[in-house]
Amino acid sequence: MNEKKITPTSEEELDYSARPFSYQDRTLQTAMVCVSDSVIREKISDALKTIDFNVIEPTKIKEALKNLNFHTFNLVAVDENFDAGHDGTNQILKYLESLSMAIRRKIFVVLISANLATMDYMYTLNKSVNLIVNKEDIAEIGLILKKEIEENEYFYHVFKKFYHKYVEI
Repeated sequence: MNEKKITPTSEEELDYSARPFSYQDRTLQTAMVCVSDSVIREKISDALKTIDFNVIEPTKIKEALKNLNFHTFNLVAVDENFDAGHDGTNQILKYLESLSMAIRRKIFVVLISANLATMDYMYTLNKSVNLIVNKEDIAEIGLILKKEIEENEYFYHVFKKFYHKYVEI
């Protein structure tokens, strides 16, 4: 048999510099905060760190999409206007909508909005996110996140248990 061993020919093919984390303990939760306003970004990151999330804060859409390609985050918080293009489309939300259901269910998506009401469940369904937080309520983000993440875990507990037992190998 004439089997060739597939090996990269250059260092570019093995470029892991875009990985958001080096070695990551599987028990730690990870979050990506995609918010342009530094004050809001810092409040969200601090709240996530207090509930034991490892947090990264990309500043550009390209960096955020690279991180999403390398890692399935437990939580993604994204501002509705984060690095939006000329047409106003949020590329991160568009990318997350295109994920398969099995992968998307692993990610808790928080939309930060200036226009939508906090915890407006009709718009969360419309926007394909788990939670909406209005920018005026950012001071309470820690309490809101903790409550909603626990509720989400409770709601999807059976699904995740079944998935881990019968689907993932």
